[in-house]
Amino acid sequence: MNEARAAVGAMMGFYDRTTGRWEPERPWWQSGNALQALLDYMGRSGDTEYLWVLDHTVEIQRKVYMGGEFRSDSTDDTAWWALAMVRAYDLTGQGRYLDIARTGCEWIGQYWDATCGGGVWWDVPQRTYKNAISNELYLKLLASLHNRIPGDTTHLELALETWRWFDASGMVNADGLVNDGLRDCVNNGGETWTYNQGVILGALVELHRATGDDTLLAVARRIATATTTSDHLSPAGILTEPSEKAGADDDAPSFKGIFVRNLDELDRYLPDRPYRGYLARQAESLLAYAGDGSHRYGIHWAGPFDKADTARQASAVDLLTTASSSS
Repeated sequence: MNEARAAVGAMMGFYDRTTGRWEPERPWWQSGNALQALLDYMGRSGDTEYLWVLDHTVEIQRKVYMGGEFRSDSTDDTAWWALAMVRAYDLTGQGRYLDIARTGCEWIGQYWDATCGGGVWWDVPQRTYKNAISNELYLKLLASLHNRIPGDTTHLELALETWRWFDASGMVNADGLVNDGLRDCVNNGGETWTYNQGVILGALVELHRATGDDTLLAVARRIATATTTSDHLSPAGILTEPSEKAGADDDAPSFKGIFVRNLDELDRYLPDRPYRGYLARQAESLLAYAGDGSHRYGIHWAGPFDKADTARQASAVDLLTTASSSS
């Protein structure tokens, strides 16, 4: 865990105590994602040096938008924070974090309607786009809550409804990859961002844990294998975000970390650990080619180092955490 610990230390160099955010000028959801990366590291390593960051961040950030409790103008932003709260519950056992996650889930559910046969809207209150990431996150959140709330049936019923809708939506294309969303209620052929391939893996693991339905794992394997063998997403075997060469926007540097986090959840759940070698190869490349010599890492895991920021560093923490505890 030494490399992961050093990467966490570098990530904390971007943390602003006054605002309770990593680089306050960056997209808000990325602080929720960085918090998840930190919590995953603490859970795997047992290192609690930065446990104080959890309450400090939550108590400030839960109050900042749309009446609080991590509500935002997009359902995926709320879901990132809610899933971090699920991980906070897993780490600490404190039910108040699960309560926050449940509140976020209920808020997201208000934006489900019959357009395109179901699904939650990405943007609120405009309701112009039903996309993969919001619905994948909602599915993972529902199934995660069911698996942690004794006697729950409501979240499981909603999770099953969400999965049936997503599976029938056509967003998983003929190559086994997830496109970005729907246009006129059919697959829009949008980019196959790595995080869209990732979150669905973690969601299907949680839903399988709830139901025991092996068809869910078959779908997850198909998407994971399609991603890890894709010339587009894994050229020469190294995970590559589609926008890397063209100059990634503020959001895209977070995506690969989200993918490997969820791929690791699937890999650990499968008895044959089919993706362990792939994850190890990513970490080896990151350490050899993507760093600046100070435990900070850029977007290009095959190199060269471009620059350091919260999104790039949180992705590196995600990767090094999975690789450092792969046994």
